[in-house]
Amino acid sequence: MRKKNNTTSMAVTGVGTLVTGAGALLRGRVGAGVMGFGLAHVVLGVLDNFRPKSRW
Repeated sequence: MRKKNNTTSMAVTGVGTLVTGAGALLRGRVGAGVMGFGLAHVVLGVLDNFRPKSRW
């Protein structure tokens, strides 16, 4: 049985969502940094989801 191709991108997006939520709870400069790190993961996970998959 083959796995879906988008499991990695969905995992990255999910982790990014959790980290963004944790950063929102921290507040201050550290919270803003953690939130930006999480948002970057969300964006990269979504972009990876739209990337053409290889056939190998």
